[in-house]
Amino acid sequence: MSSPRHVFYISDRTGLTAENIGEALLNQFGNLSFKRHTHPFVDTPEKARAVVEKVNRSRQENGQRPIAFVSVVNDEIREVIKQADAFHINFFETFLGLLEKELNTEAVAAEQGHHSIGNTKRYDARMEAVNFSLNHDDGVSDKNLQEADVILMGVSRSGKTPTCLYLALQYGIRAANYPLIPDDLESADLPRMVKPYKDKLFGLTIQPERLQTIRQERRPNSTYARIDTCRSEVADAQSMFRRHGIPFANTTDKSVEELAVHILQACKLKRRF
Repeated sequence: MSSPRHVFYISDRTGLTAENIGEALLNQFGNLSFKRHTHPFVDTPEKARAVVEKVNRSRQENGQRPIAFVSVVNDEIREVIKQADAFHINFFETFLGLLEKELNTEAVAAEQGHHSIGNTKRYDARMEAVNFSLNHDDGVSDKNLQEADVILMGVSRSGKTPTCLYLALQYGIRAANYPLIPDDLESADLPRMVKPYKDKLFGLTIQPERLQTIRQERRPNSTYARIDTCRSEVADAQSMFRRHGIPFANTTDKSVEELAVHILQACKLKRRF
């Protein structure tokens, strides 16, 4: 088996843009393995030269030319990074010229990057949504629950909390979640706390075998983690969703990114910023 190809994400900001686009491209090569290195805030020539040394060292030690996904605005810093012995994909150089031609104007760099706090309205919306999700995690409170954009329901460990936080951080969605406990699953009615907000409910389900694996890591050899417990709870939860006409999705094979987009579409929600 060949050694993994080294991949460098180099950015003058957080590196999220380079990582997101780079990962989307690398995912098309599922037959290959990659070793990733992320270098954010490369915003001076000195930092750029230090990264170039690391890339070149990787080339010498690994024997393969590294791949460099570069998201850097400053021309001087980009020129330094180009000295690295790597296959370069520079997002600004690739796309900016095309946009300038189409818009018939030269680009003027903003003072703050896409993931910076410069856009305070956008940042505040995200933080407000995150705080809302944290304050309404696992049904701890019904205070201001009417302000929720969506309320996720599901059995314990079905992926409610990470999905809520992702929706909040990435889209500014006020997402609450409610854990279905045995008493809820034995009832023919919706849980009291969320019943007034039926139109905001969205269910999460999961394959019992996957659920058992997750629960076994949390509480090994417990009744909570037994496969028959998992099967019973999942079946009862799905019956509840169908009985009350609550849309739901299976989290087993979905990433949190895919799941979030699915929920946005199913619930007709829009990004708040």
